[in-house]
Amino acid sequence: MNRNLYQGLLWLLGLGFALAFAVMVMPAVLRDGDIVGAFAAGFVNPYSSGYALDAILCWCVLAVWIIHEKSTLGIRHGWIALLLGVAPGVATGFAFYLLLRLRQQPEAKAIQSANERE
Repeated sequence: MNRNLYQGLLWLLGLGFALAFAVMVMPAVLRDGDIVGAFAAGFVNPYSSGYALDAILCWCVLAVWIIHEKSTLGIRHGWIALLLGVAPGVATGFAFYLLLRLRQQPEAKAIQSANERE
């Protein structure tokens, strides 16, 4: 997969989830004003509880990864991805982080230059 397709798919998926979240979730939250209730609604049955717990733990894994790469690779501004991981959600935060690290990794720029020469 070339870099442009990779970036395009990340943008599409990250923004696509943010849009879906804005259309499906935000009207109910704004109408009810109950953020805690909105969070708790993810745990109404065993199936939704599994998905909600998966999303929460994926955010935790993303947080560990961001903190690790900040200290080992010097990736900056990962905290923005963590905020996006809370709202609208992990899909948007994760896509943002992958795009962010792609721009900041010197190795990625070297690979991009090599691919452009081919």
